[in-house]
Amino acid sequence: MTHPYQELIERIRGEVPELERVMNRALRAWPQAQKTFPEQEVYMDSVALNLHSFYAGVERLFELIARHMDRGLPGGETWHRELLKQMARDLEGVRPAVIDEETFLRLDDFRRFRHLVQNIYAINLMPDKMRGLMEALPALWSTLKAELMAFADFLEDLSNTD
Repeated sequence: MTHPYQELIERIRGEVPELERVMNRALRAWPQAQKTFPEQEVYMDSVALNLHSFYAGVERLFELIARHMDRGLPGGETWHRELLKQMARDLEGVRPAVIDEETFLRLDDFRRFRHLVQNIYAINLMPDKMRGLMEALPALWSTLKAELMAFADFLEDLSNTD
């Protein structure tokens, strides 16, 4: 019999390598985006798109967790931020926090940037806004990856006790 969380476990474990690929693409393009030549804009666009994709992928996982474990997504205009907060909370008797407070704060910067990318023209992106994200990305990913895998392990343990 397949455990009800098996699909969620597989999605988390399957998305982790994809998120890592997206992060690595941003990291590879970033040095070129720092240079001052006409193609710089193309690399800057690449970095912005991959940062957007990174957060969007993380948020998709959080949405799945909220639907499968928490039995619902937050509503309203600030649902994206509320979802992120939800993942940083321990829901007693349901699940532990998926991410810690520090990861929440770091991801919130990526959430805001993703919102910016969705709502302005690419030509208006500011390299200085991306610099902090790019500097934080490797350490954030290391922590987030460990947290996601620990959560998948939690789900696996849960499925083995049923």
